[in-house]
Amino acid sequence: MLFLIVFVLFSVLIFRLGFVQIVYGDDYKREIERTEEITVNNPVPRGKMFDSTGKIIVDNIPQNAITYTNNGASQEEMLDTAEKLAELIEKDTEKVTERDEKDYWIMINPDRADEKVTEKEKQNIREDEEADYDKDVYQLTLDRITEEELDELTEDDLEVLAIYREFSSGYAFTPQVVKNDGVTAKEFALVSENLDYLPGVDTTTDWDRYYAFDNTLKSVLGSVSSSEEGIPKEMLDYYLARDYSRNDRVGKSYLEYQYEEVLHGQKAKVKNVTDKGGTILETVTISEGQRGKDLVLSVDMDLQLATEKIIEEELRAAKQTGGTSLLDRAYVVLMDPYSGEILTMAGRRLVKDEETGRTRMTDDALGNITTTYNAGSVVKGATILTGYKEGVIQPGTVINDQPLKIAGTPVKKSWKTFGPISDLYALRVSSNVYMFETAIRIGGGTYRYNKSLPLDPKGFDTIRESFAQFGLGVRTGIDLPNEQTGFKGMSQLPGFMLDLVIGQYDTYSNMQLVQYVSTIANGGNRMEPHVVKEIREPLLENEELGPIVEEISPKVLNKLDMDASWIERVKEGFRQVAQEQQGTALSFFGDKEYDPAGKTGTAEAFYDGPLRSNYDEPPEVMNISYVGYAPSDNPEVAIAVMVPWAYEGGSGHKANMIIAERVMDEYFELKEERAKEESKKPEDLTKQEVIDVNKEEDE
Repeated sequence: MLFLIVFVLFSVLIFRLGFVQIVYGDDYKREIERTEEITVNNPVPRGKMFDSTGKIIVDNIPQNAITYTNNGASQEEMLDTAEKLAELIEKDTEKVTERDEKDYWIMINPDRADEKVTEKEKQNIREDEEADYDKDVYQLTLDRITEEELDELTEDDLEVLAIYREFSSGYAFTPQVVKNDGVTAKEFALVSENLDYLPGVDTTTDWDRYYAFDNTLKSVLGSVSSSEEGIPKEMLDYYLARDYSRNDRVGKSYLEYQYEEVLHGQKAKVKNVTDKGGTILETVTISEGQRGKDLVLSVDMDLQLATEKIIEEELRAAKQTGGTSLLDRAYVVLMDPYSGEILTMAGRRLVKDEETGRTRMTDDALGNITTTYNAGSVVKGATILTGYKEGVIQPGTVINDQPLKIAGTPVKKSWKTFGPISDLYALRVSSNVYMFETAIRIGGGTYRYNKSLPLDPKGFDTIRESFAQFGLGVRTGIDLPNEQTGFKGMSQLPGFMLDLVIGQYDTYSNMQLVQYVSTIANGGNRMEPHVVKEIREPLLENEELGPIVEEISPKVLNKLDMDASWIERVKEGFRQVAQEQQGTALSFFGDKEYDPAGKTGTAEAFYDGPLRSNYDEPPEVMNISYVGYAPSDNPEVAIAVMVPWAYEGGSGHKANMIIAERVMDEYFELKEERAKEESKKPEDLTKQEVIDVNKEEDE
């Protein structure tokens, strides 16, 4: 009977095995052989940035790196690899948090961790319908780990934890940087020699962003996130939707951010073939990828550096010769008035070093678009043209410049009483009263000595809408984020309309000022300013520019709705400011061969800078400015200079004019020097020979 039972059981088993093999054999075989294909995108170096003459401004420098790719390893396997790797490299533990330490303590002390929550507590959590059992038990365990228990972790443990932390933060099948800062040659060699014992670990060449001109334009160029930081949280959803990985380095600010899609490049695509257990069977390269495209900026670094040096020298000099203690910054923008290309965007600021107590000069080029000030009389060209447009004055209209006494208000006057003057003369000597009378007429009022002056509040809108055509009080459209438009005065009392037309009510940025004067210089086209001139394909040769992908074309934002002869009239007024007797810029530009034109500005304002908390009431200060262009008949460069909080009361230094004069001189001297160098080059040189000559000259 026993033999019979065994025989029957074996017969059933054999029958069942045969049935499975014959009927389902092919299905199970296909299941065993089933593979999965996972495509992984590997990052590539970012594009570079060059100045308008071909000098590298932003580059990538190679650096040794150690990476880890999770190919389906378990937690225990990752921890074992981390322990082995910790014996070969030194890993910084500063970023290890207390939560990381608690998680690690639980991993290496599972039994002790399990005792942190009693069986009764676990049962209560199971019975709670709203509770998440695993999450709640784990949280209780974390809360009950004591500081004494965490102190059990040694420095070696923390180093292993720091490495494991990097392992676990990456995506599956995607390389995660474990260390790329300060990897020594010895570490790189040791890890390379032991890769067979370190599953998932690899040695490779990474890159870091390098800025060739330290503390120059750095604020405009922007920054890139680190490999540890990856995509900033506030931008995560945006970039994940565009096929980025969480640990990708991205531009965080300004040019690096604005042109992220251009600079980021085309990722290398790798296909990993795995079995159903996750083991990689084969790796196939789909595409090699390509580093990001290069940006050629319109900025001339030679001119930029020279301008920054001038600002620094004159800012320090002004502090010693009549400048208020509040004076701490100055700004300069040079722009091609016909193309909108920004040739120089410079700003310097004095800041106090908290450690040494000394002041140091820092880059504040961004202040040209992110800060706004009362600009003063530089806006009077827009005022005259607005008066023409509204029909309240005509070219040649004469107005008596004398102090105005409006009932209940202080006397409003020019810096000097000029008597009957024309529009051109008003620009040349910077008459306030001529502008006041223009505003009164726009507002539909009539001035009578010591009488009230009712004006139509719509005059504010009329003036501001007209000013906006020049770029004042609106976005200039520059290819940089976070541009500020300025502040509009809220009160509509008549006296403030008079302040508005002399630049002492609304605030403007220095970029708006250069766009405004460029609009007049080129005959009425408001050009969109831009810092990027070209986008080019990357080449393997580090110092060469590739083919042009896109050339940023000049863009007209709007054309002044004004007669061309009116604009020419104001241009003549600006020329007289710089070149005729009594012109307010004559002493600085009267002897220049490059035929300058411009408008000076001084504005009474209230201090609103970083030291305002030191005062019960903001002190009154003077902002000084200048806008101009040259040559006056066929402008090739426009300039705007702003020196906020230059001095307090009365008259002070002329830092705005000294800076403007020196920068314009530098522009034309540099142009002449380059023309001479170009004429010396033999015409029969090949393109490559010319490049070699340039390199030798640079060296």
